[in-house]
Amino acid sequence: MGKKVALHNLGCKVNAYEVEAMQQLLEEAGYEIVPFEPGADVYLINTCTVTNIADRKSRQMLHKAKKMNPDAIVIAAGCYVQTDEGKLDKDEAVDLILGNNQKGNIVQVLEEYEQQHTRQKHVLKINQTKEYEELAIDHTAEHVRAYIKVQDGCNQFCTYCIIPYARGRVRSRKIAHVMDEVHALAAKGYKEVVLTGIHLSSYGVDFPAEEKETLLSLIRAVHEVEGIERIRLGSLEPGIITEEFVQSIAALPKMCPHFHLSLQSGCDTTLERMNRRYRSAEYAEEMRASEKISGKSCTYHRCDRWFSDGDRRRFSGFLRFRREHSFL
Repeated sequence: MGKKVALHNLGCKVNAYEVEAMQQLLEEAGYEIVPFEPGADVYLINTCTVTNIADRKSRQMLHKAKKMNPDAIVIAAGCYVQTDEGKLDKDEAVDLILGNNQKGNIVQVLEEYEQQHTRQKHVLKINQTKEYEELAIDHTAEHVRAYIKVQDGCNQFCTYCIIPYARGRVRSRKIAHVMDEVHALAAKGYKEVVLTGIHLSSYGVDFPAEEKETLLSLIRAVHEVEGIERIRLGSLEPGIITEEFVQSIAALPKMCPHFHLSLQSGCDTTLERMNRRYRSAEYAEEMRASEKISGKSCTYHRCDRWFSDGDRRRFSGFLRFRREHSFL
């Protein structure tokens, strides 16, 4: 029997997908997957760094793993590792450090560690890579729905956000590779797929002109897969909600009528300070256009109240924007 591996995920749907992909790679290599409890030989924590609380939880889970079995191999992977700047190098709870765009090598680096038994660090300069790391799943914990990662990285550099430094620049997955995964999932009975990414709206912007694809062309390709009955999208930027995009989506019967949009604030001064690429009037215009075309769609508008300097006028402006628009 192979060694026992326990995995724990912190953070977003992309992180969750990557943990499932690493789990399947380990299973294929003969490792036994067990619950995140005492008794495992290897503990793998896929970390998050989107907030200081996420950083703290990442450290706590790494230390918890070592306490559950001091002789176990503890692997720190993901975003906190990528932005850590060497702090984990001195953390005695961590044996193996695995950055982003390195998760597909999990079996190889774990085997190397078991041979050498010396602390190892596999972290590349994420902002210098243009390569999309291919990971795939053919089953998931859910019975009929599967999340599929199609994009990584972000070029936005919002004032408050560390993600471009943790995930690098936009890198899109080739449609042919996405289709291979969708077909495999459909063959196993999955009926619904959720296309997700770090900045999903940017899908395809990094492709060369002769290979140009967009999120819309990807959706259309997935729509043609026999056996897939429903398609959903992860969080989107408001700028993608154009008349053409909404009309095209409305014409696809498998598309679920739901958008998750990052409004962030209805105050233009706050949006400017956030370094967001739109203003409240543009957002409102896009929402009105989408309602005309797809009146039955459900849109979730995410607003962040924490980005504030205590200015009541700015917060009042945000509240006024909410009152003035029926879509909020």
